[in-house]
Amino acid sequence: GIPEGFHFSLLDTDIDHFEPLMEQALIRVPALAEASVRQMINGPESFTPDGNFILGEAPEVAGFFVGAGFNAFGIAAGGGAGKALAEWVGGGEAPMDLWVVDIKRFAGLHGDQEFVRERSLELYAKHYTIAWPHEEHDSGRPRRVSPLYDRLKAQGACFGSKLGWERPNWFACDGAEPRDDYAMGRQNWFDAVGREHRAARQAVALFDATSFAKFTVTGADAEAALAWICAADIAKPPGRLTYTQMCNQRGGIECDLTVARIAQDQFYIVTGTGFATHDYAWIARHLPPGLDAALTDVTDDFAVFSLMGPRARDVLGAVCHEDISNHRFPFGHWRALTIDDTRLRALRITYVGELGWELHVPAASALAVYDSLMAAGEAHGIVNAGYRAIESLRLEKGYRAWGSDIGPDFTPLEAGMGWAVKLRTNTPFLGREALAAQKERPLTKRLACFTVDDPSVVLLGRETIYRDGLRVGWLTSAGWGYTVEKNIGYGYVRNAGGVSTEYLETGAYELEVATRRVPCELRLGPLYDPKMERVKA
Repeated sequence: GIPEGFHFSLLDTDIDHFEPLMEQALIRVPALAEASVRQMINGPESFTPDGNFILGEAPEVAGFFVGAGFNAFGIAAGGGAGKALAEWVGGGEAPMDLWVVDIKRFAGLHGDQEFVRERSLELYAKHYTIAWPHEEHDSGRPRRVSPLYDRLKAQGACFGSKLGWERPNWFACDGAEPRDDYAMGRQNWFDAVGREHRAARQAVALFDATSFAKFTVTGADAEAALAWICAADIAKPPGRLTYTQMCNQRGGIECDLTVARIAQDQFYIVTGTGFATHDYAWIARHLPPGLDAALTDVTDDFAVFSLMGPRARDVLGAVCHEDISNHRFPFGHWRALTIDDTRLRALRITYVGELGWELHVPAASALAVYDSLMAAGEAHGIVNAGYRAIESLRLEKGYRAWGSDIGPDFTPLEAGMGWAVKLRTNTPFLGREALAAQKERPLTKRLACFTVDDPSVVLLGRETIYRDGLRVGWLTSAGWGYTVEKNIGYGYVRNAGGVSTEYLETGAYELEVATRRVPCELRLGPLYDPKMERVKA
């Protein structure tokens, strides 16, 4: 432990510890042999469970701001971190996208000293190692698991970890070991993910999405409260779903989630696994005071199965007692269904671009419902599928991902999602003024899709975008589309004079991939099912 009152004290000088480092330094910088040693500084460093430092307002205590855990980055980052934190305190919200260091990327498990110690030691050891694409950490696992964990593990699941949750990334088949072999090129799971991807496109796949964060907002003023913080119109009758963003004062996207109207005084909110703390805190802090609206985290109450593919209706219809035809259960709605003796919520929505449902099942009944779905799906070619297939599927459909394609520095207008914002009504909402003002002037950055046909090229994200030989941005996310058989990347094209459709379409584009310029094609619409015919079938 740390001695009482130690604070910024140093440890005793340890020449034996320092000597091998100095010997190697002298080889590289011989002039050091003639330099005098002014002072030996030997002190402990504070490391965190993910290797990044910690900034921001604590989610549990309003007005309590943290700047800590700099992992040897303190000198390099101190000035910028101090400036950002001061502006955060003064402005009431982060002045820029600081998600990778935001304290709200953590959750309750990070209060467990045993977990924090074990994971921080692993990250300390990786401080100067190669950061592999898609790398997972091994310590402190498993921590939180779905009711299906053992069942999926026995069926070849290779799990990743997100905010402590074990989530299947892909499934090994044909005797392969469910283990990631890291590489800068195509990794060992590439073909397995392709199998899952094609099942979702051609038959039916089941994704265990239990780790999704789930909240309820209840009370007589629930609609009014959510109408203020949601950019889309959530004032719909019970039974409807709304995909919406929540924006900051600059119009930047703070949350990206789905809202289901359960009753006049009840809403059910679903958001990404890693954003549970962040989104809960954002909603809690921005519900207007004085209204009858209570926010509750119900994540652990429900398992979630995402049943997706052109045969999804055949599978679900075989096990539920209700009419799920397109006429009786259209896209963008939710219904209560019964499978065996279990009453559950079925949300007709998709993040993969196919006909399908999210089934929110009481946790105690999860295994029974899963077994029924898999038994009914056997005749239709059902497979278990993981999050790497979801990534490939959503890239083909052009669905955005918060934390990469969208975030606090990007507005819905810049991200091509102006259709989801209620600017045409007079309803006030947080960020409206900024978005209305932005709509009246040319956008200086816009999200676009880029494809590369050459399968030997591997896009990972962060590749530089060139337009007519000039750098104009970088890819926010990227991967391989198994249906379109192309590399797919999304990124913002920037130009101070404005980024019109004509500007986008008249340029010649390249991506810098591992120091090599690669020609690419710009695409402004979804690569797959642009008319939503499969989703709304």
